[in-house]
Amino acid sequence: MDLQAVRRMAWPLFLVGALLLLGAGNELLYGITIPALALILMLVVPGDRPRLAMRVDWPDLAVVAVLYTGVVALFWLAFRVFTQQNTLGLFLCFAAGMLLGVVGPVVYTTWIRRRALAELGFRRDNLRQALILGLVLAAVQFLLTLWGYALPRPVDWVPLLFLALTVGLFEVVYFRGFVQTRLEACFGSVPGVGGAAALYAAYHIGYGMGLREMVFLFGLGVVYSTAFAVVRNVAVLWPLLVPMRSFYSNLRGGDIVLPWAAILGFADVLAVMVTVLWFAARSERRRRDGTGTVRRGGPVHRRQPP
Repeated sequence: MDLQAVRRMAWPLFLVGALLLLGAGNELLYGITIPALALILMLVVPGDRPRLAMRVDWPDLAVVAVLYTGVVALFWLAFRVFTQQNTLGLFLCFAAGMLLGVVGPVVYTTWIRRRALAELGFRRDNLRQALILGLVLAAVQFLLTLWGYALPRPVDWVPLLFLALTVGLFEVVYFRGFVQTRLEACFGSVPGVGGAAALYAAYHIGYGMGLREMVFLFGLGVVYSTAFAVVRNVAVLWPLLVPMRSFYSNLRGGDIVLPWAAILGFADVLAVMVTVLWFAARSERRRRDGTGTVRRGGPVHRRQPP
């Protein structure tokens, strides 16, 4: 087997193994072991030595910090201040946090920095590869979690499914497509993956989670960040892998009770996210057809207009 084949197989096998280890049930050990194994694999796989860089884009880092602070603050208000005792306040803050985490990066990337949506992981060139890997990982996770799981009444799980889809899109766009990509561009692959996973774990303080839970989420964040790094496409994580995990966690926890009307709220938030992405894609096409200028990361790529 040549070195290229080894590289192609190593990381998907790592991801499958990391998901299988979720069945062990030791969250603290998982959060420590998985990042360590990922770093070791990067050291031993040919061509995957840890890459470090120092090309700091201060506007990028400033926007990451501002959006992160805003998202965590809004989630904290939703789940620690308003709580389920004030449903309207909880939902408005929760929805505002998710929209900030999607609309903010899309507006900044597309209209302010004039970069392509591919920078956020919305790509067509490797969609098949991303879907295949995403289906494999989702199948493993389904067998570990939802296979044979006795679902409660539809009113007790259908709203949770819409919740998982909405939160999943927010997390994938913000933490993988935006935070991870910007950190990797500034500091390299290892700080990018590790930093995105750490920020993903820490943002759960807005949900009121403790240190032990956040250590586990750091390990899970490394899995998600690695999956995104393999294909650079959001399709590997959404709409299957990330929402499925969230859906199962909410079902098992049993501490979130949502009425049927909550579906409309989450559908509205999803609709706003998709609409902004659609306008961003249209704006990108117009720039290509007009000036032929689209930025991918740092340099500007130009082609002659017809």
